[in-house]
Amino acid sequence: MREHNGARLGIPASLYRPLQEADVRKVADSALRVLSESGMFVYSPTALEALRQAGADVAGEGPVVRLPRRLVEDAIASNPSSITLYSRDGAYDAVLEKDRVHYGTGGTAIYVLDPETGERRRSTNADVALNARLVDALENVHLFTINVFPNEIEDRNHIDANRFFHALDNTTKHVMGGVYSMEGCRHVVEMAELIAGGAEPLRRKPFVSFITLIISPFKVDERYGEMTCYLAREGLPVVVPTEPICGTTAPITLAGNVLTHVAETLGGIALVQAVNKGAPGICGSVGSVCDLRTMGHLAGAIERAMINAAVAQVAQYFELPLYSTGGTTDAKGVDIQAAYESAMSSLLVAMSGANYIHDIAGLMEFDLTVSYEKLVMDNEILGMSQRVLRGIEVSDETLATDLIIEKGPGQDFLVEPHTLDHMRDEFFMPQLANRQPREGLQPGQVALARAKAVVDRIRHEPPASRLAADTRARVLETFPEIVALDGQTP
Repeated sequence: MREHNGARLGIPASLYRPLQEADVRKVADSALRVLSESGMFVYSPTALEALRQAGADVAGEGPVVRLPRRLVEDAIASNPSSITLYSRDGAYDAVLEKDRVHYGTGGTAIYVLDPETGERRRSTNADVALNARLVDALENVHLFTINVFPNEIEDRNHIDANRFFHALDNTTKHVMGGVYSMEGCRHVVEMAELIAGGAEPLRRKPFVSFITLIISPFKVDERYGEMTCYLAREGLPVVVPTEPICGTTAPITLAGNVLTHVAETLGGIALVQAVNKGAPGICGSVGSVCDLRTMGHLAGAIERAMINAAVAQVAQYFELPLYSTGGTTDAKGVDIQAAYESAMSSLLVAMSGANYIHDIAGLMEFDLTVSYEKLVMDNEILGMSQRVLRGIEVSDETLATDLIIEKGPGQDFLVEPHTLDHMRDEFFMPQLANRQPREGLQPGQVALARAKAVVDRIRHEPPASRLAADTRARVLETFPEIVALDGQTP
């Protein structure tokens, strides 16, 4: 466990276990059975051939591919059980293993709540940059998964380079992101190698990672399949997430959804290992439930947190790193609903020991919108969650038995050295919550106003690149599709 400015990274947690141990084994066995008997559609030629060579049962030229139990079990065994997502300065290295917990953004929302007007608008490159700057300053948000889409970039092949550049330019924390085209994906890898000082330094300490997708139910499409194979060959961390929805692309039951999650993402791990044995594949759990009245996807349902917590148990059973989901809400503004939905799911999934919980800061409105103020407020929720995960340390020092006996009845402990020794690290100290008496309370002292003040302060600070000047210049020269912001801020 690392500590940076009081923020503890990678706290172990197995406090919430929605599945019994027998249930975990049953889900694991059923997932292997589904892959061997039903299989997956595979539309990527490279993926199809890699799985064929690994021993998959390919019906003719596909697209149905059945994965024998032995093949999947071999893939699980060869996939690293511990994967480090490095920060560029070493302060926020996230070790994904066992039940160690880390938090980050995510979602690739297409809207933001404008920090000036509060109105919803389409997100831009400037929003990518400002989100990265905020994450860089928030101690409980450990990684930056690029969370908004640059809507002004019309050429699909240029999206990836713009998103990753403006992220890397504004934070030294690890940057993860989805990719939209093979050309763009290659350019991001080349950009990261340039920043790292070569291919080998980047592979040794990868400060970028990538998200592809298994499309529910049980489909590897051509675009994501080809990118998954490319990233596996390159030996860079790649998440193979799945997004089954109860009642539409998965059975209506939570157990059926968990089984679908596990089977689909194990299919992704099998593909990564078929391409490059030992490559760093990361399981992914993103799905949810739907509103049966409208069939719309729900982000704030408590069952979503329960599903992701259960998937975390199964990932730990297989000893596979997991990219999970929490902290999301269906609220349209930063209101009471946003607070209780985000807090409940953040804490539940964190207590399950999910390794990297993305979407957990800033996201709202069915995962469509990011709020800057909510990002800051979620950082406080995550600080409280971290305090829960730390638990209560019991030792001779913390019990203070001898001190209690020495003081005797009726005595206080206010000026004791023991109090001074522990007063700063025993409690979570909020920066936004107001704990003052009602008398004299000013409007600017409520939590939302304080969060807005944090956003405004960072937003109006002069932008300072987190890249070396010569490296930044080389990146912009090498990739002319990147749109420079020239100090522009939303």
